[in-house]
Amino acid sequence: MYKGVTLSVLASVTFGILYFYTHFLQPLDSEQTFAWRMLATLPFLTLFMWWTGDLKQIGEIFKRIFKQPWMLPWLIFSSVLCTTQLWLFLWGPINGRGLQVSLGYFLLPLVMVLVGCVLYKEKLSRWQLAAVVLAVLGVGHELWRIGNIAWETAYIALAYPLYFFLRRVCKTDHLGGFWWDLFLILPVAVYLAFFYSDSISLMLNATHLIWAVIGLGFLSAFGLGSYILASRYLPFVVFGLLSYLEPVLLAFASIMLGERVEATEWLTYIPIWLAVVLLVIEGCLHLAKQKRNANILARNRGKVQERLDME
Repeated sequence: MYKGVTLSVLASVTFGILYFYTHFLQPLDSEQTFAWRMLATLPFLTLFMWWTGDLKQIGEIFKRIFKQPWMLPWLIFSSVLCTTQLWLFLWGPINGRGLQVSLGYFLLPLVMVLVGCVLYKEKLSRWQLAAVVLAVLGVGHELWRIGNIAWETAYIALAYPLYFFLRRVCKTDHLGGFWWDLFLILPVAVYLAFFYSDSISLMLNATHLIWAVIGLGFLSAFGLGSYILASRYLPFVVFGLLSYLEPVLLAFASIMLGERVEATEWLTYIPIWLAVVLLVIEGCLHLAKQKRNANILARNRGKVQERLDME
């Protein structure tokens, strides 16, 4: 589980960087940025899978398409679920809807926890339960303050859990499945990049955009690849709760991009941040316990070896 936690934290930090990174992609709009993100991410994701030794998963799914007739429709649906989320992630900060998007990521972990508890019968530790209570207070206050749920918030909170649940059901919950999600959206990305807009001329006139797109592809492949791997290594509940690190970083990124946090909004963010602190404390205690148990085991092994040597 330690590997999954590490991957989840790396993914959240990368997503926070990506949210702020959109500032360097101007004057590309959200559709242009999405298109080039897809085109740039797939090559880097392929390299990432080569590095992790997961390239064979691409071929395994390709074989399943011919053996199982339902596989291709599922992959297309999975691609739509995944890539519309990736588009919304970029669309939000570019169009001044960053805080609505970040609220979706605040609500998402609670839905993930609910799915884990109801569908997978996973149990919450005391620390996790306390974190959930704080998160409910924060999200509940925000819903009360706004008076309604923006469509961006609802879509993020509901579509991602459905995506991860169906991936587990269809056994595509690995990097190979995610590779197909991106591959199947390439026709849309090509259309948006080369035919829908003049992004080519923009990039030729502003060469920094070429390097920015390359960086976007690298960061996206690393962050999303780590996120997908973390979702496989961690229980649904733990994976959901660790996702709270991301909206905290997204909120900071939104503020750095010029959006303001009103005085009444602090009652939303403070409980969420405290929930993240509780999860960090639990993680540190768990690591300390593991280290202590490892030391005890090492001492016991030493004593057993001494007795064997004496005999």
